[in-house]
Amino acid sequence: MKGAPQTGPSQTLGPTGEPLVAMNAIRFGPIPLFCTALLLVSCPMTQPESAPPNDYAQKRREMVKTQIEARGVSDSRVLEALNRVPRHEFVPQERRSSAYRDQPLPIGHRQTISQPYIVALMTEQLQLSGDEKVLEIGTGSGYQAAILGELADEVYSIEIVTP
Repeated sequence: MKGAPQTGPSQTLGPTGEPLVAMNAIRFGPIPLFCTALLLVSCPMTQPESAPPNDYAQKRREMVKTQIEARGVSDSRVLEALNRVPRHEFVPQERRSSAYRDQPLPIGHRQTISQPYIVALMTEQLQLSGDEKVLEIGTGSGYQAAILGELADEVYSIEIVTP
């Protein structure tokens, strides 16, 4: 990833100054991503199924090789992005041991993080060269936006979660 995620609150105000949507901005390097604070803190927190960082890196490399390259995704920039972005950090801690499996995983609010192959296939189809501005509607876990953030100049993503 281009940098560690950093957050900062911002607010959208209506015509009379009332808050419309409370948002948190997440920045991956120079890439701004937007998603609701509610989504970011809504996943149940339990003790993580911890694996040493090298185990996650190895699982990530295996995921890219066996689930993505083996199915025909060949854009080297997409494959490199998938190898860099730690998918396990985008799922609830109690699901981290399953983060690199060939399946979607629940992330709360009746949403899932997409299957890794689907993320790779959709990203490859965009044929990004690196100077684009991308708008993603439906941030979900933020994983797709983080992958896009490795490949595009700017990524804007929004998720609305109603209380």
